[in-house]
Amino acid sequence: MAHTIMTGEAGTRSVDGRWTPLRVAVIAICFLLNAIDGMDIVIMSYIAPSLKASWQLGPEALGIVFSASLAGMAVGGLFIAPLADRFGRRPLILALLTVITVSMLLSSQAQNVTQLVLLRTIIGMSVGAFLASVTTLAAEYAPRGQQGLVVGAAIAGYPMGAVITGLAVAHALPIHGWRMMLAGAGCVSLIVLPLVLLILPESIDYLKRMQPANALKRLNRILARLGDPTLPALPPRGEVRKTSPAAIFRDGRLSGTICLWVAIIMGFMTFYFLVSWITQLSVQSGLAVENAIYAGALFNLGGFIGTFVIAAAGARMGLQRATCVAMLCGAIVVAAFGYLSVSLAVTLVLAFFAGFTTNGGFNSFYALAAGLYPSEIRSTGIGWAMGIGRIGAVIGPMLGGILIGRGLGLPALLAVFAIPLLVAGIAALFVRSRIRQD
Repeated sequence: MAHTIMTGEAGTRSVDGRWTPLRVAVIAICFLLNAIDGMDIVIMSYIAPSLKASWQLGPEALGIVFSASLAGMAVGGLFIAPLADRFGRRPLILALLTVITVSMLLSSQAQNVTQLVLLRTIIGMSVGAFLASVTTLAAEYAPRGQQGLVVGAAIAGYPMGAVITGLAVAHALPIHGWRMMLAGAGCVSLIVLPLVLLILPESIDYLKRMQPANALKRLNRILARLGDPTLPALPPRGEVRKTSPAAIFRDGRLSGTICLWVAIIMGFMTFYFLVSWITQLSVQSGLAVENAIYAGALFNLGGFIGTFVIAAAGARMGLQRATCVAMLCGAIVVAAFGYLSVSLAVTLVLAFFAGFTTNGGFNSFYALAAGLYPSEIRSTGIGWAMGIGRIGAVIGPMLGGILIGRGLGLPALLAVFAIPLLVAGIAALFVRSRIRQD
């Protein structure tokens, strides 16, 4: 399989690979939407110490709150994301963004753990489906030969959203409390919603395959703005292939899909343990809450920078190898974090490099998944990969809560969570199709 992402249909790729205003706008919106996802998911780790003190929660209960949105992301990836291949990326994204906005605002008014867990599950379901469609659009609107880097850039919005959220929460949480932080996140989504409605176009592949009302007119308008040749007519409906989850295993993709799932499960297990618990663990190691939040923000900043660096390295040495190296280095850094975090400076440096390797490396899995599946099943393939992977995302924070509750020391705890990264790195080497998609 080529290391860049191929759509499998010449009509959905750029003819000359030029950047146009529409391409820039689409990728910018995808980045912004991922930033909102990062804000909505990671904000719980930043407000965890305040929430724990306010509701007198133990580590096990806090682990359930963390895992609620991650369990929802599994359901969203498996059962909601594939709807984009049938009904379109744009309407699904708009609907899910609306649900996320309302749920975030309601979560700021939650009165008990049950209500908060329910709302976090709904948010997670929406985000889980959201990510697949956003990734698919980023790959489709990227210039030819730059798909891997563009998908990485779009996904980098997730850690950047988490970074900005961390900096804002570190300043505002002591003054306004955790409820106002959740309400503020909902307001940000509310502001972005009309922007997405005005700018985001529909998927080119969807218009050609499903041919909704005015499909040819809408398609040619998009192609003209991309600088690509317009079409005199839509392809015959007989050429449209029906999609189903079983298609992700066909055409030489069985072993690649299984390796992708294993890698994502293992990567999610450690990544979301760190995302959820890094602030609370930093507090337990002696840092003030404000400094602990900065550690969480640096973790996500490392992920933002690492996403670009690893994507660029993947363009040179192959994305599979670059991802493997990142995961293996991440295992070393995570294990070292348990032994060397003895001061604020060391903790912040290790938090940055833990994010650089684990978060930046993990984001490569989106590009690997987008490259493994052709455009007509890409949302289904990515949605199922990320949905199955949420098994690890749910297990990680909950297992962390159990181990912390039983008194496991920080060095042993982080050594345990370094192991899945080793497995993820090795599995990443085998995420490829036996048949070239181009």
